[in-house]
Amino acid sequence: MKLFVTGGAGYIGSICVEEILNAGHSVTVFDNLSEGHRGALDPRATFVQGDLLNPAEVGSALAESGAEAVMHFAANALVGESMTNPTKYFRNNVTGGMHLLEAMAFCGVRKIVFSSTCATFGTPERVPIDETFPQRPINPYGESKLMFEQMLRWYDELHGIKYVALRYFNAAGASQRFGEDHRIETHLIPNVLKVALGQKESVSIFGTDYPTPDGTCIRDYIHILDLAQAHMLALGSKESAKYNLGTGGGTSVREIIATCEKVTGKAIRVQEQPRRAGDPARLIASSEKIHDELGWKPKFGAIEGIIESAWQWHLAHPFGYQG
Repeated sequence: MKLFVTGGAGYIGSICVEEILNAGHSVTVFDNLSEGHRGALDPRATFVQGDLLNPAEVGSALAESGAEAVMHFAANALVGESMTNPTKYFRNNVTGGMHLLEAMAFCGVRKIVFSSTCATFGTPERVPIDETFPQRPINPYGESKLMFEQMLRWYDELHGIKYVALRYFNAAGASQRFGEDHRIETHLIPNVLKVALGQKESVSIFGTDYPTPDGTCIRDYIHILDLAQAHMLALGSKESAKYNLGTGGGTSVREIIATCEKVTGKAIRVQEQPRRAGDPARLIASSEKIHDELGWKPKFGAIEGIIESAWQWHLAHPFGYQG
């Protein structure tokens, strides 16, 4: 297939592009490089630098690509920032997404795989979170992703654009070539590994009194290669659908830190901080539906393997794509 991938120079997008190309498809990457990196662009892909906020740019790039389907990764994704600058999130994630859908309708592209988030559910009453849970976002980031999911339903009904929305929490790990390098790093694993690399003095634990076995938050970590596999399986879906992605378990903050110490052989200095507002004790997603309907099953269930892949990439790229 010919695929048009927005955000293909970012962390998740770059590795999905790599796996798509490995599977024999051709790819046009559309990215404004505000969060992505030139070094994260697979040289086998065609790159177009452009912005979803410019309808002419995305429309022209999509038409010239001859794409049969779209994968949409381009979004701002910092929960805290969305609380202080909601306009940025609704503009980029919703208005930019609308321009993409308009271009698809005009160009006759009738398939999209959307990188959504379990943040559309807000704070769950229980875990694991399945697709029947009510969606009640607690921040503008989750709200903006939910709004785009709702737009997808209408563009399917009115323009016949079939979609698959994939919702997950914590992407982690790396491929041999591409890894995680955010300009503002908020994710736990890369921040712990920065301590092991000697680039940070310590890592913070926000809350040690949660009702979990060790008192710290539990989250669902999925290897980036498993996410890429889910996106490729979604391309084969004939009908529109929404799927949650999870490993069926979860790992606490202290367990992540201990595993990083084991993998790196380095002591990780910790600073215990008060809880952050809005952090649930457990966030775990159910993947039964996508397993039953598309046959997706994570290959990297153990957190140690996920962290090992991330550590090897960071050792090879200690300063990310800048060094």
